[in-house]
Amino acid sequence: MLLLIAAICGGIGQSIAGYSLGGCLVSIVVGFVGAIIGKWIAAELGLALIWVVEAGGASIPIIWSILGAALFSVVVGLITRGRR
Repeated sequence: MLLLIAAICGGIGQSIAGYSLGGCLVSIVVGFVGAIIGKWIAAELGLALIWVVEAGGASIPIIWSILGAALFSVVVGLITRGRR
């Protein structure tokens, strides 16, 4: 269940960013990284965790995961586009 949530959040985040990093496995990784980045940004700014899903003993804030995944995708997209 956790992998499915991460894949959906990563896929939506990549769509928002307009840059696809890869397939389903990459979307899962982007979703997990987005969850970490999103939770960190929310904690630093003192914002509430929005739409939290409990799965596998872990809590995933869906909205912040999507925004974190979009931010991560933009940063990776800018880095890889600059190399070409």
